[in-house]
Amino acid sequence: MNKTSLPRRALMVALASLLAPVLAHAQSTDTWPDKPVKLVVPFTAGGPTDTVARLVATGLQALWKQPVLVDYRPGAGTVLGTSLVAKAPPDGYTLGMAITALTINPSVQPNLPYDTRKDIVGVSLVAQAHFGLFAHPSAPFNTVPELIAYAKKNPNALSYATPGAGTGTHLAGEMLAHMAGITMVHVPYKGSAPAQQDVIGGRVPLLFDILYSSMPFVKDKRLKVIALSSPKRAVSNPEIPLIGDTVPGFSAMSSIGIIAPSGLPTALLHKISADIAQVVRSADVQARAAQLGLEPVGSTSEQYTAQIRQETDKWATLIKAAGIKIE
Repeated sequence: MNKTSLPRRALMVALASLLAPVLAHAQSTDTWPDKPVKLVVPFTAGGPTDTVARLVATGLQALWKQPVLVDYRPGAGTVLGTSLVAKAPPDGYTLGMAITALTINPSVQPNLPYDTRKDIVGVSLVAQAHFGLFAHPSAPFNTVPELIAYAKKNPNALSYATPGAGTGTHLAGEMLAHMAGITMVHVPYKGSAPAQQDVIGGRVPLLFDILYSSMPFVKDKRLKVIALSSPKRAVSNPEIPLIGDTVPGFSAMSSIGIIAPSGLPTALLHKISADIAQVVRSADVQARAAQLGLEPVGSTSEQYTAQIRQETDKWATLIKAAGIKIE
């Protein structure tokens, strides 16, 4: 027997054992999915996030030739549904919808059943929506500089309504008060509709809300829009100024994305992310998103994961500096 045959054979066996997982992984990515995929929505049915989830699910189902099942898991400010995703096997068969609450909850709910940084990976930022600062038409200011000047001359005179405590709109208001050095009292409601009605009725002077939700009242002259909290102007309403024009560094937007359990194989994560981006960029989704007042994105996994971490840090810094407590 050749003296080199055993070492060579041993080397081939070793290489085969090393390559086997790689080859198996490549094969599994090529054949994935071979069964239904679950898309967890941490809300009850209805609303823009649910609409986006169903649009994306329909598009992915056509691409993957497998059912994509929308699974509603409301509760605890999105924590229940997010926990289900975080604890699922990292095989791509359980994905979840996420909103801005994903990055706020770690700072306002100290006993989360998951670690946002360690247990969750961003798959794709699907879309974003603008927060608007609105006022009753009789309010004695029309711009952010005028509002700040009024608040400084009239301490504790301003209050602002939002669709709920701990929401992105709530923290946008807290951010404005903190960064501008003014005092505003937060008045939380259970949803946009009652918040809008109390501002329209003159019971609360200010409102932070999703731009699209409250703009019809601006057109009817029952509200006036002061500015957007976004880092950039809205495609739908480029004439509306930004709070950041007056308060440098101010930035808050509503995000809708798709997450997965951490540990998802990189190749599969990239495939799912790319497929979602393809769906988001389709003409049907673009048109429906515009109707909902959303700006489609379709980011990479790396981009969305980085945004989740940056936003988590931003809200944590604000909540600590401003001493915000969520009841």
